[in-house]
Amino acid sequence: MTGDKRVVAVLGPTNTGKTTYAIERMLGHRTGVIGLPLRLLAREVYDRCVVARGPSVVALVTGEERIVPPRAQYWVCTVEAMPEGMGCDFLAIDEIQLCADPERGHVFTDRLLRARGLHETLFLGADTMRGPIRALVPNAEFIQRERMSTLSYIGPKKISRMKPRSAIVGFSVENVYAIAELIRRQKGGAAVVMGALSPRTRNAQVDMYQNGEVDYLVATDAIGMGLNLDVDHVAFSSLTKFDGRRMRPLAPNELAQIAGRAGRGMKNGTFGVTGDASALDDGTAQAITDHRFTPLKKLNWRNHALQFGSIDRLIQTLEASPDDEILVKAREADDLRALKSIGQTADIMARCTDGPSVRLLWDVCRIPDFRGISSAEHASLLEQIFGYLHQLGKIPDDWMARQIDRIDRTDGDIDALSKRLAFIRTWTYVAQRKGWTDDESHWRGHARSVEDRLSDALHERLTQRFVDRRTSVLLRRLGQKEAMVAEVSNTGEVTVEGEYVGKLEGFRFSQDKGTTGAEAKTIKTAALQALAPQFHLRADRFYNAPDTEIDFTEQGGLMWGKDAVGKLVAGSDALKPHVEVFVDDVAGPEVAQKVQRRLQHFIDRKIAALFEPLMNLSRDETLSGLARGFAFQMVEALGVLPRAQVADEVKALDQDARGALRKHGIRFGQFTIFLPLLLKPAPTRLRLVLWSLSQGIDAFPEAPPPGLVTIPVDKDAPAGSDTMSGYRNAGERAIRIDMLERLADMLRAENTRAGFEAKADMLSITGMTLEQFADLMQGLGYKAAKGERPKVKAVVETPAPQSGVPDPEGGEAYEPDGPVASETGDNAAASGPETVETTEAEAATPAREPAGMAEPEGDAEVETEVFYTFTWGRAPRAQGAQNRRGGEGAQNKGKPGRKGKRGAPQGDKPRGGQKFSARPPKPEKKIDPDNPFAAALMGLKDGK
Repeated sequence: MTGDKRVVAVLGPTNTGKTTYAIERMLGHRTGVIGLPLRLLAREVYDRCVVARGPSVVALVTGEERIVPPRAQYWVCTVEAMPEGMGCDFLAIDEIQLCADPERGHVFTDRLLRARGLHETLFLGADTMRGPIRALVPNAEFIQRERMSTLSYIGPKKISRMKPRSAIVGFSVENVYAIAELIRRQKGGAAVVMGALSPRTRNAQVDMYQNGEVDYLVATDAIGMGLNLDVDHVAFSSLTKFDGRRMRPLAPNELAQIAGRAGRGMKNGTFGVTGDASALDDGTAQAITDHRFTPLKKLNWRNHALQFGSIDRLIQTLEASPDDEILVKAREADDLRALKSIGQTADIMARCTDGPSVRLLWDVCRIPDFRGISSAEHASLLEQIFGYLHQLGKIPDDWMARQIDRIDRTDGDIDALSKRLAFIRTWTYVAQRKGWTDDESHWRGHARSVEDRLSDALHERLTQRFVDRRTSVLLRRLGQKEAMVAEVSNTGEVTVEGEYVGKLEGFRFSQDKGTTGAEAKTIKTAALQALAPQFHLRADRFYNAPDTEIDFTEQGGLMWGKDAVGKLVAGSDALKPHVEVFVDDVAGPEVAQKVQRRLQHFIDRKIAALFEPLMNLSRDETLSGLARGFAFQMVEALGVLPRAQVADEVKALDQDARGALRKHGIRFGQFTIFLPLLLKPAPTRLRLVLWSLSQGIDAFPEAPPPGLVTIPVDKDAPAGSDTMSGYRNAGERAIRIDMLERLADMLRAENTRAGFEAKADMLSITGMTLEQFADLMQGLGYKAAKGERPKVKAVVETPAPQSGVPDPEGGEAYEPDGPVASETGDNAAASGPETVETTEAEAATPAREPAGMAEPEGDAEVETEVFYTFTWGRAPRAQGAQNRRGGEGAQNKGKPGRKGKRGAPQGDKPRGGQKFSARPPKPEKKIDPDNPFAAALMGLKDGK
């Protein structure tokens, strides 16, 4: 140690060992303090000192972090957090050229003018500070240090051609993220370093780069302030930056400070530009390589001799002008702006009537605006904090806890975590202020633990987004030209060199979408080579798999578990579709054939099981003549055939033919001829697929949800899809065909000429409101006349309406294909529970009973109710002409119905070539061949 109060300016370019020299000098004294420009650098220097002297004697003090052991001898601080009046033997200020910085320069200038060690003071920085230091510190000695390696300019270079161990510098968060994303795609990944990162996150990112996990670093100009990294090349993606007020070009000395990070120790380095940055002119490039820059002439200054008599007096002293021509008044800083903002509020002015209050207000205003939301928002927070401190003498624990706990979340993306880290910095700063909380150690530890959790989460998100470990490893192995080892797991995941590259889905390799270009081609080749034996093993397992592991989709796809292994394609017959398999070519024809055979077996068995009644019908050799032809039409229609399409064929069937067809379960309904068993959900789902294939439809209609009596009409669905779904469109809704036949039975008992109202049973089986039922009836060809009448209470219950009416010859109720009881059983078998797609209120709407109504009493207000009267709608002119040519209307005109009600619908006997409509035919004198009881009577007559 040399003489007392020695002041030395150690000046020179980057990579001269100035910081290392300062640390060695400090540790040579009994006590010391060093001020550094960044908390990241402060943490790095602290770690180095701890290694040299142990944690018990080294303190770390920054705005957001405070580690002060009881016997601290060496203090590592940010320049703003340096304690004053400590009387340490040694004091050093690093990057002293920041005295010229518009934002923070006044703090560095104050330390240059007033901060001194008892025995030794060092100012470390660029040679541009020689003149100002000589003028302001006349007794300062100067030590010039030379760079230990050379720095060369190599001009522009694309990021795709950037060599490993390079740092690309951006001057905004968006720019840094965009570059890192590009490097991830092209080079496998990059570490990210920004001043806004917490020390923990920054260290984790730097370690990833230093350890060789990634070969590229993307950073802001934060790396220019003394961070020691293993960087060979620095590339500028921009030559301008936003300095807090405006966009401005970087000066040559600022560029040199960053470029100088390339080449550490005795290793030479290079610098250049990339992206949209224009090439440096020869003069600027030469100045950087020769370390020759324009000397600084002016330093920023702010008065340190503050007076706290009042808010106005404090502001006046802060805005005082310097008395030295080298010094210029600093522009208004954030703390002064906050003071002016909240100092004008009535509450603050009322509180700040004495010196201690004004001093407390100034201390609160010096809380940095880490959040960066808005000046007004920051001022509001400061006002709250000051109010608590002034009124209570501390910040309440519950309020402090709420502020911190709402930030303590590690979910979200990079931006969300970065914002929370910025927010927690405010509270770590507050927790560091002595006397502001009841339990300082608790709140410091709590805030620090939250920051650590957020830091770890942010490091994880940065790594996930900007580092593709797989690509990084594979590129390194490809560069080494070594054979890569690929493996396939039991779940189909494919790894190459231990890195996931894709998945085997069924019998096709699905490559991970993160790979592109030549790298993707190489990875796919290696993966497919490894898959060759796996394809054969899977094919064997698939061929022996039970049918329960295979299924078809409503769009005709064929699935093995969750994997698509093929699809159905149309064959010559709707019930005999073909199979197209999804198998990679590399698997070979043997695997493809095995998969194709297994899928064909599956779909053939599925059709045979679900359409067994239809298959039995097609194979029945006892059917002959018209019955056989009709059976063929039923098979072609997949078991559901609108009666209007085959009206003539049905008419031509005699009783024996119908009986033979009924033995196979065919039901001759008034609207549809169908096999009730094929209306179940599983056959319906398959029928829609087979029908769509045979019709060449691109987007197959989906099967309705099971159990619904009515569903909304899909107006965009292909024609005929309602029939294949087991429904008939009627108005805005479609009704299930078996339930429609039950409704037709009820309508047969009504007088459709004179008009009738909906019965409760009609609404019940459809599950509709009265208005919905009216729309349905109109869709079936009826007219619905709406009316209103007084609503009266029923006093006599009428018996429930019957499903049919007595047959004139005696026996059971009439039904076109047999007893009503038999029909009900068919419905139950076909569709299960009669659930409907309506609300309870809609389904429970009762129909008005026509008899037994009580009259309203006195002058009481009478409620009204809506009712509908339904009558059969008249046929269009063309239809009427057809009827006159022998249709059912012409034949039955003027004839009394055999059920005793004029015009009542009778059954399922359309006449002639008339297109079948929703209007039930009128009764006629001929014996109905569909009525088994009538058929028996006819046999007796023939016997006579």
